[in-house]
Amino acid sequence: MHWYNRDYEHIAILPPGNTMLAQVIQIGDPPRVVTAGLTVTYEVLSNTFSAGKTNFWDYEQDLYGVDLPPDVGLAGYGLSGTMAVDTGLFTARLVPVTEYLDADYAANPTETVPTPYQLVRITVHRGAAGEHLAQATIVAPVSSEVRCDYCHEDDGIGNEEIATGNVHLNILAAHDRDYLSDYPAGFEAPLVDSTPVRCSRCHNSNALPYPPVDEEIPCLSRAMHAHHDFDIDPTLDGCYSCHPGDETRGLRGVMLDRHDVDCIDCHGTTMDVAAKEDHWLIQPRCDDAACHPVHGYPADLLYREATDHFGIRCPACHDSPHVEAPSREANDRTKFIALQGRASALRECTVCHASDPEGAGPHGLLGLSELLYLPLVFR
Repeated sequence: MHWYNRDYEHIAILPPGNTMLAQVIQIGDPPRVVTAGLTVTYEVLSNTFSAGKTNFWDYEQDLYGVDLPPDVGLAGYGLSGTMAVDTGLFTARLVPVTEYLDADYAANPTETVPTPYQLVRITVHRGAAGEHLAQATIVAPVSSEVRCDYCHEDDGIGNEEIATGNVHLNILAAHDRDYLSDYPAGFEAPLVDSTPVRCSRCHNSNALPYPPVDEEIPCLSRAMHAHHDFDIDPTLDGCYSCHPGDETRGLRGVMLDRHDVDCIDCHGTTMDVAAKEDHWLIQPRCDDAACHPVHGYPADLLYREATDHFGIRCPACHDSPHVEAPSREANDRTKFIALQGRASALRECTVCHASDPEGAGPHGLLGLSELLYLPLVFR
């Protein structure tokens, strides 16, 4: 679930920017991951513009030092286009998706109903513009639902005796009151006089390609989690105070819905998160001793980077973190239903194999031919 500001006039925590990764698998015995001779395109469906749905393009020069065309993100990708070839996959980085469909925004620009599970069509072409070889519809999850107002409304518990009439200015004014003497060079003036302010200008973030300003200042994730530890309950609803959110409910996979595994079970408390090194680059592992120890992957890789079974990445069959198949959201299920007729994690061998293989597959799963010869034992 990518979070972005809808309003960048005063503060920027993250820019609009979903990153999409696609692997193309040629059916065969065995199947193989291919990139050569192919072009892969993407198109956000029913969402052809973002400028206006957020005011990011009014402030990107001040915040990020770039002058972008409307509807183009920080990595140069728009809401449709051609994915770049990477090692074994295709990528489109920082695509500036918003959670507002065109038709909904046109009907009511000021009170648009959010649709956080946006659909994206991925199409594989032979050559630059040749025949269509394959197509999939995926989800780009996105939300601007972060409830800073729970604590930072006028005279809120996060900014007592501060009432500017704007939640973001209240946050900046509280910074000025509590930390002004500690600001690095370039911020001699109060933050409220320096807007718009990019939080990662002082609190570096591995989610963005900007070096730290001052090694003594905690990174953004550590600062946010440590500072809010005493105000946030160690529960899923507590996490939804800041992460999208009460309405969005970004944690929607089978681990929560069927196994009651939530944020705290994997990430720990807010102070556990604050204490970690290399935020964003080191994440909870599926092969933890208490979870799936027999399904290990290299220690230097994240789940989304790990591969198995002909070089196919784990999310190709299981889906992305926080949305492990089957998801509770219908849009997330679309690609699995199209491939195998049901919403579960991908387990039909002949989706990729030209014929049903013999022997055990990933995680010891058996192909149909093997299952047909299992003995039936009766008592």
